[in-house]
Amino acid sequence: MDITRRTLGATAAAAAALSALPAAAVETYGGFKKKPLMIAHRGASGERPESTLMAFRLAIAEGADFIEPDLVSTKDGVLVVRHENEISQTTNVALMPEFASRRTTRQIQGQAMSGWFTEDFTLAELKTIRCRERLPKLRPESVKYDLRDSIPTYQEVIDLAKSETARLKRQIGTYPEMKHASYFTGIGLPLEGRLADILKKNDLDSPTAPVFIQCFDVLPLKTIMTMCKAPRIQLVEPNGGPTDVALRYKDMVSASGMKTIATYANGVGPDWSMVIPMVDGGLGPATALVADAHAAGLAVHPWTVRAENFFLPPKLRNGTDPTAHGDVDKLYRALYAAGVDGLFSDFPGLAVKARG
Repeated sequence: MDITRRTLGATAAAAAALSALPAAAVETYGGFKKKPLMIAHRGASGERPESTLMAFRLAIAEGADFIEPDLVSTKDGVLVVRHENEISQTTNVALMPEFASRRTTRQIQGQAMSGWFTEDFTLAELKTIRCRERLPKLRPESVKYDLRDSIPTYQEVIDLAKSETARLKRQIGTYPEMKHASYFTGIGLPLEGRLADILKKNDLDSPTAPVFIQCFDVLPLKTIMTMCKAPRIQLVEPNGGPTDVALRYKDMVSASGMKTIATYANGVGPDWSMVIPMVDGGLGPATALVADAHAAGLAVHPWTVRAENFFLPPKLRNGTDPTAHGDVDKLYRALYAAGVDGLFSDFPGLAVKARG
């Protein structure tokens, strides 16, 4: 999830691509009729422990249009917000003696993972666990907020978005990711039906609802398409491919591949480097990804821009301290100039400022 780029020629090309885009793709969703969307990656996760209500609140205060919760399931079938179903990296569960016996090893979509997993806990049990900063050495200021929040449910995130929409009189959307959807289906806790039910319960079952459903796999998006009408985003990255179909991501985002994605999704979510590649330690010219996606009627929402030197190309870094902020504005500006329809950032306030 990362970085940037762009020239006047590309800006003109992006404008031309947008003008040729079908009306359904040009119109932003859920009442957002402005600028590229600012999507807060797990909330303001560069400043607060990720995927907590405090991180989502701060993101909204900083101007985010959407807040992004990754969804996994509890033992009793409740959708909760964690980047992984293994929770030892983002909570204090490893220090809780009452749960010591729950540590185990699981095969999660082809990889062995050891720790504590949400599917082994009821919601009531998870609510006794507290969240902490996942990257304490890179984000020491965020550590000050450790153990203040519990793991939220997706319903709690929707409730926050609704209440802040009413209070601020501007639309706040949610951007849920079905995390390891194929795995959860395999253990009898499928995410698709539960997510569709929550969206219907909250009047979000609409092509124009302020919600995007995202997934790296293909079949979960095709499945939920039959259950609800909310917009869907196919996530892609530079290497590998979905775990449930024999495809490579780089082929999926070819001009012809985009047309296939358009049969079951409303947009693509690429790693930012697939839009603005790194060249000689800096930012190169934009690729054809945005133009190809727009030609297929797809929105483009790249992920994830982070401000710290550690995550930036060498030529955008400020000194040698990995925790210091580099020239992240160059990355934001390059992505905006490339014609993206929105982007993910750990620092929503910085992204909003760069958007202008």
